[in-house]
Amino acid sequence: MLVNKDTFDPEYDPDPEEPSLPQLSNTPTVHPASCLALSTPLLAHLASLLPRSPSLTISIGSGYGLLEALLLASPYSLNIIGVEVQPSPNTHLPRTHHREVAGSRFLEPLAGEAEAWLFVYPRRVGLLHEYIKEFARGKVQAVVWIGPTADWEDYKGAFVGWDVKVKGADELGGRAWEIVAVARKQTCGGVEN
Repeated sequence: MLVNKDTFDPEYDPDPEEPSLPQLSNTPTVHPASCLALSTPLLAHLASLLPRSPSLTISIGSGYGLLEALLLASPYSLNIIGVEVQPSPNTHLPRTHHREVAGSRFLEPLAGEAEAWLFVYPRRVGLLHEYIKEFARGKVQAVVWIGPTADWEDYKGAFVGWDVKVKGADELGGRAWEIVAVARKQTCGGVEN
């Protein structure tokens, strides 16, 4: 197919080229597009924590979108949308699974419709507090936080009133200095707090 270079707009490319995803192994490996060292066991564990499609997960601060693209692809096939600040460095997520916010002080309203939120190496503690304050009464049932063990002390206060389980990432296929925290809404007699 010939395309007139003067009128071609990549935003409306009906068949954009998907970047290839790395082949993962059992060993946690750092990839240029991810702060988190990725492995097959870690990805399988993360997929087990997040709701099955068609339920929605949003990844807040998705960066290049590599982790999210891997969770979107087979065998996991999750319904996940990455959210990043403009201009987004996203190179792995298709446009249909990517949103941008105007700055780090802006929230993505889709959080109110998502059953799970994913925060991987978040940069600002206040962002987590703001999402919980604004959208925790929505559909969200779980928040997965992944980052350095040293940072967890700053973030755990955002989950007052949630049931939180923390594991060393090395137990799950990640690096020893990272943790995976899963916060779930507490229920009291079947009623959410």
